[in-house]
Amino acid sequence: MKPNHTINAAITCMGGFVPEYRLTNQELEGYVQTSDEWIRTRTGIGERRILKDETKATSDLAIAAINEILRKKNLDPKEIDCVICSTMTPDMQLTVTGAYIAWKIGADNAWGYDFTAACCGFIYGLTTAATYIESGRFKKIIVVGVDNMSRFVDYTDRNTCILFGDGGAAALVEPCDDTSLGVLDSVFHSNGFGRQLMNQKAGGSLKPASHATVDAREHYAFMDGKAVFKYAVEGMASSSLEVMKKNNLTVNDIAWIVPHQANLRIIEVVAKEVGVPMEKVMLNIEKFGNTIAATIPLCLWEYEPRLKKGDYIILVSFGGGFTWGATLLKWGYDGSDFIGK
Repeated sequence: MKPNHTINAAITCMGGFVPEYRLTNQELEGYVQTSDEWIRTRTGIGERRILKDETKATSDLAIAAINEILRKKNLDPKEIDCVICSTMTPDMQLTVTGAYIAWKIGADNAWGYDFTAACCGFIYGLTTAATYIESGRFKKIIVVGVDNMSRFVDYTDRNTCILFGDGGAAALVEPCDDTSLGVLDSVFHSNGFGRQLMNQKAGGSLKPASHATVDAREHYAFMDGKAVFKYAVEGMASSSLEVMKKNNLTVNDIAWIVPHQANLRIIEVVAKEVGVPMEKVMLNIEKFGNTIAATIPLCLWEYEPRLKKGDYIILVSFGGGFTWGATLLKWGYDGSDFIGK
């Protein structure tokens, strides 16, 4: 648990955005040897949203999500102190997407940066933002989880093209005088062994882009799904149990578990191992697929009207690298305040 302090950090509003285009399982049947039944049985995914406009990128998804927060809170963007952009798919190399987002939304007084922690990016970023708020130095921080993963998917590879979609969701994090509410605790872990099981082989400093790497199709996502499944279940289940034990909570105290939406079978096994009924598990994988850093905040955004002040919520994720962990929240407001989107 955190040391004693007089200010907690709490999420005070969610915003989200997904592209209009729906890539269905039936459409994927025309790309690779697969079927709707095969995909649903193995992943739980029915469709995923795809950013088709080639003039748009990750930042555009994030900006749309943040703009919803600005509307719902009637917030002047100049009041924002910082924008943390959790993404694995920045607009460009050698430039900071978070800084660009802050500039585009008119957050003239904010500093922005990118947080690369794969599917754990949002919960890592949220805990970082909470620490900034608790220090007393900052009052309003935007944490956005966003990925434009379709640009890195090989639509001739059945193992990966069925999984990923595009989307973004953002949280406004502010001080909360009630220290029983807000971001209460986190447990995080990592293991660099995982790099060999999930990666994009070329395009980085280890293997810069070349004609040979393009010809070898090494700029697309690679994942050993069977191996990752085992590590993901173990990491997400143990993290959930660890954060509950640290805070003297049982599954009966928890209102919601918000798992990374990678695979429905992973989520179901994690829920069983933690002892949480599926009725307490937030799900949107059927509609959106795996949106990397966006999956957890997209769930919070969709479920926001159903959340009640004082709800204990566990955010839990596992991602490439490997990274994994869980964050414990005690929800700070009545979600019905923001039903309109």
